[in-house]
Amino acid sequence: MNKQKVLNLLGLANRARKLVAGEDTVLRLLKQKKLKIVFVASDASLKQIDKFEKKCFFYETKMNNDYTCDELSNAIGKPMCKILAVTDQGFLDALNKSLNGGAINEG
Repeated sequence: MNKQKVLNLLGLANRARKLVAGEDTVLRLLKQKKLKIVFVASDASLKQIDKFEKKCFFYETKMNNDYTCDELSNAIGKPMCKILAVTDQGFLDALNKSLNGGAINEG
């Protein structure tokens, strides 16, 4: 798995406006089934991680928590970003190639 390539793709998705950040926004779009993959920072609270694991499983959305808050924040240029999600299938395909199926939970 090439971590830097995934982070670069997240930055590109952010510039293309195919990425949403923040707990409330991600939850709202998750319930509408508009998200392709959710990234939760590995240093987020256990309560948040557990909450999003359950929500992603229920709404059949992939989830990844391999990256820290600093890595995700630097990738998209927003401070203290712990939860973000990709809304575009093309970016999901590119991310899957980089992630090689590792640590992705399919719902």
